[in-house]
Amino acid sequence: MHFISEALDDYVVKHSENEPELLQQLTRETYQKILQPRMLSGHYQGRVLSMISKLVNPKNILEIGTYTGYSALCLAEGMQKDGELHTLDVNEELFDFQRKYFDKSEYGTQIFQHLGDALEIIPKLNKTFDLVFIDADKENYPNYFNLIIDKLNVGGIILSDNVLWSGKVLEALKPDDKSTKAVLEYNTLLKEDPRIETVLLPIRDGLTISRRL
Repeated sequence: MHFISEALDDYVVKHSENEPELLQQLTRETYQKILQPRMLSGHYQGRVLSMISKLVNPKNILEIGTYTGYSALCLAEGMQKDGELHTLDVNEELFDFQRKYFDKSEYGTQIFQHLGDALEIIPKLNKTFDLVFIDADKENYPNYFNLIIDKLNVGGIILSDNVLWSGKVLEALKPDDKSTKAVLEYNTLLKEDPRIETVLLPIRDGLTISRRL
C-alpha cells in the first residue's frame, strides 16, 4: 500500500540504503515460488527495520509472523554478536525455505524458528526481549501485545506492521470485518496504554513504533 505518489515513493527508495544481495535473492525466489509475495516487507521497509534494529542494538528479538524470512534477516542486522532472534509462524510449508536463507546469512546460528500458534508459543519463551516485530494475523494483534508487553525490557521497542490496513482505518467499519476492527482496537490500545509511548509512521501500510517505559 502506497500513500504517496509513485514518483515520490521511487525517489524515497532511491535515496535510501541499497537492498543487500541475499535479500534480493530471497525476494526473487519468493515471487517465483510462494503465494502472496506482496506480504514481503520489501526493500524500503526492510531498510527501515534494519536501521531501527541497529539503533536499538537488541540482545534478543522476537518476531511474530515470519513469512519467507525477509524481515527477520533485516532485524538481525542490528542484533548483538551474542544475541538471538526468535521468529514464530504457523505455516510449516515455509519452514525449510526460511531456514535456507537464514543459513545463507551470517546470522544463521542465532535465528531460532518456532512453528505453531504464537498465542501458545509466546508464554513458553523464557526470555525477555529488546525488540519485537508484530506482522501476523491482525485479529490477534491485541492478544499478541498483551502477551509480550511483560516480556519487553524497559526501553525495548515494539514494531507493529500494517496498522493503517490499506486505509480501512478511516472507512466505515463493516460488521463482518474482524481484521479492521482488531487493527482499530490495537491502534487505540497502543495510544492509550500507559506502559508505552507510541508513534505511528505512514510507512508503506503503516508502521508503529512503541517504546516500553
